[in-house]
Amino acid sequence: MAPRRALRRIDARERGQEHGSHMSALDSGTAERRRQFAEEARSERPDLALLCLLLGAEAGPVGPAEVRPVVPGEAVPDPYGIDAALIELDRLAGLLPYGSRSPAAWASALAGLLGGRCGFGGSSVDYQRLDSSLLQQVLQQVLRRRRGLPILLSVVWIEVARRAGAPVYGVALPGHFVVGFGDRDHPVLADPFAGGAPLTGQDAELLVTGVTGAALEPSMMTPARPLEIVLRILNNVRAWAAARPERTDVALWAVELSLLLPSHPARLRFERAQLLVQRGDFLRGAAEMEEYAAVLDGIEPTTAENVRRKAHAARALLN
Repeated sequence: MAPRRALRRIDARERGQEHGSHMSALDSGTAERRRQFAEEARSERPDLALLCLLLGAEAGPVGPAEVRPVVPGEAVPDPYGIDAALIELDRLAGLLPYGSRSPAAWASALAGLLGGRCGFGGSSVDYQRLDSSLLQQVLQQVLRRRRGLPILLSVVWIEVARRAGAPVYGVALPGHFVVGFGDRDHPVLADPFAGGAPLTGQDAELLVTGVTGAALEPSMMTPARPLEIVLRILNNVRAWAAARPERTDVALWAVELSLLLPSHPARLRFERAQLLVQRGDFLRGAAEMEEYAAVLDGIEPTTAENVRRKAHAARALLN
């Protein structure tokens, strides 16, 4: 079993080696943002908001170019809405009442501001929108949409509450991300997707049972780390793209960002190779399949041989 566990994750050094080649094919702006993404992901305390915003920038500009004032008479273009979104998170945090409060009071204050006054929330329709997985789009004020998936709305809550000094963290329940306040053994839970509705332990149990058919396990209540949250968002993006075969562009950048994280499922390397083939880059896709097969040789030789056959089939498409 030990070799199989080793297969599922690769370390940062291997990640850097395998992705140095394709980074050169990116335009300079995208390459720089991905460099920043990889650097932030490897930092001692990864900035969740910045990682989510760099992720969102992969989808393209947010609309009419935003500008960020620097000094009187000057402005810096912010077409991907990164600076504007960070400013908005700071602004929202400043709207919370000042003063110490209990975990329940923090949850109530955030629900009143974000769910009530600002209208952040979600519905079933949001699962069909790529924008619902992009933080700057969820925060965008121009359209006043402020809709998103549970995990993205939870990121808004976490980042606003953290800036205000609240003891907040994400709780990655299966199929539905929520936020917790206070004691991690006895948290006060809130559901940002429902506008901040409070969740009792029984509510959380019902949510988990509805998704998994099993009971809520204590491990499910463990606070989610920033990189776990980012990978889960990228998984959502990949799932969105998988249901839309014409959007291999989105699937590719979601996989490539996942591969830039210090720890990720090794099978994503094969998924990237398949996407390259689907997009007509047969030689590069085949070469990456063969590299992945070499990794599998000493662990799952039968699977490695199957991957090599797929690489051969990809090269044959050039004939």
